Amino acid sequence: MGDLDIRAAVTDDIPALVALLADDPLGAQRESPDDLTPYLAALERLSADPNQHLVVAVREGRVVGTLQLSIIPGLSRRGSTRSIIEAVRIHADERGSGLGTRLIEWAIDASRRQGCRLVQLTSDTTRTDAHRFYERLGFQASHVGFKLQL
Repeated sequence: MGDLDIRAAVTDDIPALVALLADDPLGAQRESPDDLTPYLAALERLSADPNQHLVVAVREGRVVGTLQLSIIPGLSRRGSTRSIIEAVRIHADERGSGLGTRLIEWAIDASRRQGCRLVQLTSDTTRTDAHRFYERLGFQASHVGFKLQL
């Protein structure tokens, strides 16, 4: 496999990113590659916010992975800044190659550089394989999450 580049996502990456997001049973229900307009608007908002980092992993000119890293200043934990990793996706051809580990390590290192004292991540409760992967990287299940669809 060729060299890997992890960089900020750009407009031209959106079709590949949406394809990654839609390439599983959960994503297939909530993503729509037929209309990229909302994704382009989201990228514009994310790119304008210095605390948001939507990154892509590119190998041989092809987007093969992605994640979003959010930096959140806080008052709790003695005013600590934390980060949240979300929307981690690896292309089916790359799963098991170590790419996921490299992306998460990139996010942890970026969090340290931003002065974060805690790294959290979100993962749907049905993604048991992903949970085992995160545990192998040292993450510990710590919270019960709730959501409200608006």
